[in-house]
Amino acid sequence: MDLLADRVLELGPKPAADGPYKNFKLTRDEDGIAWLLFDRAGASANTLSADLLEELDAIVAALENQRPTGLVVRSAKKSGFIAGADVNEFRGASDSSPVETAIGRAHAVIDRLEALRVPSVAVIHGFCLGGGLEVALACQMRIAIDDARFGFPEVMLGLHPGLGGTVRFTELVNPMQAMTLMLTGKTIDARRAKSLGLVDAVTQERHVRNAVKDAVFGRLKRARPGALNSILNLGPVRGFLASRMRSEAEKAAPRKHYPAPYALIELWEKLAGNRAAMLNAEKASFANLMVTPTAQNLIRVFFLREQMKKVAGSGNKVAHVHVIGAGAMGGDIAAWCANQDMRVTLADMKAEPVAGAMKRAAELYGKIMRKRIDQRDALDRLIPDMDGEGVRNADLIIEAVPEKLELKQKVYASLEPKMKPGAILATNTTLARPERLLGLHFFNPVSRLQLVEVVSHDGTDTGLLKEALAFVGAIDRLPLPVKSSPGFLVNRALTPYMLEAMMMLDEKTDQRLIDAAAVEFGMPMGPIELADQVGLDICLDVGDMLRSKFGDTLPPTPAWLREKVARGELGRKTGKGFYTWKDGKAEKAPLPETGPRVTDEMIDRLVLPISNVCVAALREGIVDNPDMVDGAMIFGTGYAPFRGGPLNYARSRGVDHVVSAMQALMRKFGGRFAPDPGWEAFK
Repeated sequence: MDLLADRVLELGPKPAADGPYKNFKLTRDEDGIAWLLFDRAGASANTLSADLLEELDAIVAALENQRPTGLVVRSAKKSGFIAGADVNEFRGASDSSPVETAIGRAHAVIDRLEALRVPSVAVIHGFCLGGGLEVALACQMRIAIDDARFGFPEVMLGLHPGLGGTVRFTELVNPMQAMTLMLTGKTIDARRAKSLGLVDAVTQERHVRNAVKDAVFGRLKRARPGALNSILNLGPVRGFLASRMRSEAEKAAPRKHYPAPYALIELWEKLAGNRAAMLNAEKASFANLMVTPTAQNLIRVFFLREQMKKVAGSGNKVAHVHVIGAGAMGGDIAAWCANQDMRVTLADMKAEPVAGAMKRAAELYGKIMRKRIDQRDALDRLIPDMDGEGVRNADLIIEAVPEKLELKQKVYASLEPKMKPGAILATNTTLARPERLLGLHFFNPVSRLQLVEVVSHDGTDTGLLKEALAFVGAIDRLPLPVKSSPGFLVNRALTPYMLEAMMMLDEKTDQRLIDAAAVEFGMPMGPIELADQVGLDICLDVGDMLRSKFGDTLPPTPAWLREKVARGELGRKTGKGFYTWKDGKAEKAPLPETGPRVTDEMIDRLVLPISNVCVAALREGIVDNPDMVDGAMIFGTGYAPFRGGPLNYARSRGVDHVVSAMQALMRKFGGRFAPDPGWEAFK
């Protein structure tokens, strides 16, 4: 999207500086075509707020009387068309009735735009998401600039489209494709949108004027819904397809935790084909979802992400990163930085890890980049550097060598004479020489987990810390400032969760049942599978290191786990750990129909220690903001997002309730469940 910075948008005739509207500009060209430009006051991106929609209603009313030759709907923002609804307006909603009233007013505006008796065309560049796409769907035609991206991300907020999108999208586009996009929240590019029939044409900025004329004067070949759309929208076919959609949705988002996908499927299954009834039902369904704990917590997560982005700040000075250690983490950090337009040199004492890292990078770029040329450019920025000479020009050096103090000290001693003045030296592991270092602690897999813990101590230079935070933001990651302490925040919080699972195994509980308990709570995977993913050797090392510091507050490491590691059964990377792994997936037989089931106590044993450690980290000043703790656990571990984070979960369950549950576990299982003193001050 960097291309947008230099682009000159074709916005029709130049509007007067003192136009009558706050968030719009309205002009008319020599052909009598009205150009309506969305330009939200005081913002770098357009979002649909109540006041903006009210103003749009007044403009559409004026256009009904003026009857221009045609209408162009366009954004004056370089960042894109419209990024969706103003999420601020959804926060804290607890009564569905005013939400339904507000959404009813917004529906009336979009319906009025659709009913305009002049040819209307949306010209779309950049992001066109959620409510923005619903505005575009209310126009008769859509022209996309070749960089446009389309999507309905509402499901990520525990919602479904609410401005008529469930109706208009499934009418226009093959409902199987339309429903899949709404159920997953994925975005598509302009070419894909054209092939689906969502847009009528794809063009470049310099051709917009001509494309608009073709659209308004009937020369544009319109995308029309095919016969297949009508068949797929028939009642009996919908019933069959809806049951398939439900079973697919259940795999990724269980109904009891995520009601939105099922509400959307029900809307379409029951009412597709009856436009007025479906539009009406969409309002009530959207309003009901808005007040669910799931939606309110996911909206909170949206703002946590924004808060963490602000911590990153701007003014990144790092252009060249030198990574030492091309193992799983070092290689993947290097690949990610090169993907984010950094020049990267990757050093290791052996050639094999570097070759492996380059191969993994090529595979990653193949998955996340559509154009071959972009893949090639990213690989060109990732430079194998067996001699380690890249360190001389690097702005940032990241050390990712194994956790051995002598090795680290040897690395640092060789680096210091070569580093240029002002270069930052960072480690991806623990701080060995805190007076010279700060930590940049990434999470595996680097390309998927957004969190980076930025580790400092009392003597860290504040300017250095600021530069490190800006670097994390520049590579599209979310920084968490933490004080240097064993395990920092995330590993310290996850370790009791994983070790408690080992204790349950010791008690002869089926490993599949332990994992099922965590998944039932809402974790992306259970602790046993997670241990296999991370590597049992790494789990053992982290557990030993933290137990040496925190003693009996952590469950002991079973002897059989050490034996397993000694035998080389390390999990996914060796093909066998607790599970057998094939093609990157754990082989799991389903649990027997009869026999033990998940209990509330099992879930509490796994998840309450996470909240307990988070409270301890706050009390000790390792992290200073409870919201950031919740954000870190969600973005660094996948902690059940619909719960809003481990501290938010404790708050919503009731702090007294959590403390008494932990005291009950302590009486039954021992001191490792002792509630942290920090609960007394936490509210």
